[in-house]
Amino acid sequence: MNKKQQNETLLQEQPYEKFLRFGPENLTEGELLAIILRTGTREKPALELAKEVLTLGKYPRTGLLGLHDLSLKDLMQVKGIGEVKAIKLKSLAELAIRFSRSVAKQGLNVRQPGTIAEYYMEKLRHRQKECVWLVCLDAKGQILDERMISEGSVNLSVIYPRDLFIVALKASAVNVILIHNHPSGDASPSQFDVDVTMQVAKMGKELGIPLLDHVIIGDHTYFSFLNEGLLA
Repeated sequence: MNKKQQNETLLQEQPYEKFLRFGPENLTEGELLAIILRTGTREKPALELAKEVLTLGKYPRTGLLGLHDLSLKDLMQVKGIGEVKAIKLKSLAELAIRFSRSVAKQGLNVRQPGTIAEYYMEKLRHRQKECVWLVCLDAKGQILDERMISEGSVNLSVIYPRDLFIVALKASAVNVILIHNHPSGDASPSQFDVDVTMQVAKMGKELGIPLLDHVIIGDHTYFSFLNEGLLA
């Protein structure tokens, strides 16, 4: 079979058969999603159903990326997507996030803001509200505990330094890092972000649990107080 004939076959075969013959790298997002959905409806085969699902995401998170923003109810508005299929799709989105974080964790270095940002990027950049995570570290820079300590509105999340360090003390943390997201996608700190960071840094010095960094996550971008020389 020459290359032209192979390409024609590739276009004609169903997703499952194409996967077996040519491998997953030669399938479109719609075809890969159709394999996961397995079945469609009498009027709409799985591939057409998958293509419709991929149109649901809103700019700038479209296609497969848009699955992160869709609820089960959103997905079930599509004829042919019941609860079981909707759960499969949301599980796929969650697995994608966890896979990205697992890969990023292999190169995680708490003193390199870029690796911290990469580790939390997929977890936080899809969120529609600001939330703040506290990362508690031991003397070797290993993560002892990580938890969301505040969740706010679209553009504001309140941090109470006292509550933050209660968590750090319970975890026997030697150092801490703050992570929070900006749903707008712009990672630039607000004056509120700067003020709170300075308050946390001051309290950390007093308690002997230094704030190593405060990393703000945007959409594929980040801001590090450490990188910008705002933390001594």
